[in-house]
Amino acid sequence: MEKISKIMPKISRVFLLLLLLNTLLFPSVIKLQKAIVKKDELRLFFSKPFNKKSVKHFTLGNPHREIYDFKNTRLAHSRVPLGLGPHVRLAQNKTNTVRVVITGYRSSKPIAYQPFFSNNSYHISLPKDSSVLPAKRYKKPNGKFKKVTKKSTLIRSNRDKLIVIDAGHGGHDTGAIGGGKREKDLVLQISRRLERQLKKEGYSVHMTRKKDRFLKLPQRTKIADKNHAAVFISIHANSVPKRKRNKIQGVETFFLQKTRDAKSQRIAQRENKAVLKGMNKLSRNVVIDSVLSGPKIVESNKLAIDVQRRIMTNLHTRYKGVRDGGVRHAPFWVLVGASRPSILVEVGYISHPTERKRLFTPRYQELIAKGIAEGVDIYLHNRKKEIDL
Repeated sequence: MEKISKIMPKISRVFLLLLLLNTLLFPSVIKLQKAIVKKDELRLFFSKPFNKKSVKHFTLGNPHREIYDFKNTRLAHSRVPLGLGPHVRLAQNKTNTVRVVITGYRSSKPIAYQPFFSNNSYHISLPKDSSVLPAKRYKKPNGKFKKVTKKSTLIRSNRDKLIVIDAGHGGHDTGAIGGGKREKDLVLQISRRLERQLKKEGYSVHMTRKKDRFLKLPQRTKIADKNHAAVFISIHANSVPKRKRNKIQGVETFFLQKTRDAKSQRIAQRENKAVLKGMNKLSRNVVIDSVLSGPKIVESNKLAIDVQRRIMTNLHTRYKGVRDGGVRHAPFWVLVGASRPSILVEVGYISHPTERKRLFTPRYQELIAKGIAEGVDIYLHNRKKEIDL
């Protein structure tokens, strides 16, 4: 016993020494908990204070990129990089390094700083709208000069792309009802705003319904295929039973795929109810299996990601606490018939009192419509780059 009592203090000292060395050599990792774009800045929020000297900044060319490496940092969760817009990419570059890549700078240079009253955050200025390049000057026949921007060129190039917008439900099919408000009315209002946003960007747009009427499933998707639409977008609103109405809210974007996720199955079952009358289970499985293996699914997934990111980016500029339900997949039958990239956007929960009030506000609807339009625009331009490679 005496020998053990003599050895114990030595073991304790060795243990404390190892603990001290471990702390010095491997300091506790900081977690990047949140990233948002606000007032032309990327704002990063961390789990604890950090030294701004640990941020390494450098540039890369062809194309020009501003790189920021945050040492001894990890992403807190998978949603941190979402909804940051077309100029910002954020990822776990190495085990203990988070990398931020920013593109789009032309004449300006980024300004990065740690706010004076917050050593848990870090701000980086973003480029102004770089889709509009410095104006080129062309001589008109009368000898005067006319300014032409890249933006106007892009708008003209979008004219040959048709976007089909499907406002869900309609007529006798009211969709979900919450607080006396009807889904069919809400989604038509947002669809009309989306139509205006897309036309502003030069796209051709076709609405499956412009008034309160019910369309059968084949009617909704036939338009997209007949006119060789670039994408098909179905707009819906979500709902849950009364016992959950104060708890569940948020925006979700779906693409077609079978799923075992109970929540996605429930949402799909509710939305499919009106359009599947008269079709037996065997027929449903034969049809859905025939489309699930096609390239449309991969492209629909990409489209869903771009749209969801832009919706959340726009909503978070004005409204706090809007939940990002993310990109999900489920067997929505309205997406089966269109043989092109197709998504279904659940713009929010009409059953949730606060979210329902926002959903019927013009400003909120406009931000959703703008987000969807921007997501479509980003997807189609990225798609063109892939094809041109």
